[in-house]
Amino acid sequence: MAALPLLITLLSIIFFASSPLAKAAQYSVLSYGAMPDGKTDSTKAFAAAWSQACASTQPATISVPKGSFALGQVRFQGPCKNNAILVRIDGTLVAPSDYGVLGKAQNWLIFEHVNGVTISGGTLDGQGAGLWSCKNSGKDCPSGATSLEFSNSNNIAITGLASLNSQMFHIVINACQDVKVQGVRVSAAGDSPNTDGIHVQSSTGVTILNSRIGTGDDCVSIGPGTSNLWIENVACGPGHGISIGSLGKDSQEAGVQNVTVKTTTFTGTENGVRIKTWGRPSNGFARNILFQHAVMTNVQNPIVIDQNYCPGEKGCPGQVSGVKISDVTYQDIHGSSATELAVKFDCSKTNPCSGITLEDVKLTYNNQPAEASCSNAGGVASGVVQPTSCL
Repeated sequence: MAALPLLITLLSIIFFASSPLAKAAQYSVLSYGAMPDGKTDSTKAFAAAWSQACASTQPATISVPKGSFALGQVRFQGPCKNNAILVRIDGTLVAPSDYGVLGKAQNWLIFEHVNGVTISGGTLDGQGAGLWSCKNSGKDCPSGATSLEFSNSNNIAITGLASLNSQMFHIVINACQDVKVQGVRVSAAGDSPNTDGIHVQSSTGVTILNSRIGTGDDCVSIGPGTSNLWIENVACGPGHGISIGSLGKDSQEAGVQNVTVKTTTFTGTENGVRIKTWGRPSNGFARNILFQHAVMTNVQNPIVIDQNYCPGEKGCPGQVSGVKISDVTYQDIHGSSATELAVKFDCSKTNPCSGITLEDVKLTYNNQPAEASCSNAGGVASGVVQPTSCL
């Protein structure tokens, strides 16, 4: 009979260990003084909840309930004692309305040196309109803060998040490995400057799925040092399209390789799929890139490679791009161009684009075949290709 209590104890331990309650330590930001009234500064409360969750030796959940939480800059620093922190957001996080508070801070919310962090749900309101109007008026303004950044981190997931009206970039993935961004909605005015939706740089194994991005700059921008990037089922517009670049700003620069962009739509955007490099010396490169199954609706530059980027004609006039672009495939790209020139390959004189492939491309302008232009570009066309290939 003595074995029976022992068996019951063992069974209860097994049951408790397998129940959801046992799996994660729970930390509500309300327990640390956060107030869901949209006015009370809850910065310290969020930082305190993070430090407890990060110090936990078992998986941890930080919960942010419904309501509006006013936040200044928060740095979520690792490494942590566990590799499974869920930040579950049911409410809205609101940045200071005075853009001067964060304007020079670079980041509003930043996660650094973390492993296994998931952000689920919620809304980030960057309240960037004041800064945009300052910039658009030509005044001297701070550059602004990125709403959410992950830096030097691994095994990250961002799911079901909405980001509104960031001062600068909405989401930045910098120097990370194995990141999944899914079901994200990004929204800012079409004339809001520098408000890239998702910017990826110096990272490998990033996946962006099932997201809707409308902003004043690139929907997705892909910076130096990015490899093994997969983008699928993304709707872009307004915005500047999905852009690799700009590359070649520095003479010594990591390249971009193994990028897949598939099943995307572009509506009223400035560009569709774009590769952009500075027109000056660099050891950078962009190679093994696939743009597949894209639908363009009234897009100004549906397919574009621009290797003569030189904003303000400063630091590059008379020079040519050192960035080597090779093995770029455009497959099943259809729709309408807002300009006559729907395909433009403006490549480097000293480093011509090579291995460009056009396959089943049909782009029209005013219901007529559009035009294509090639400079220093080599490759092949197959299937139906309209406008007629200039490769």
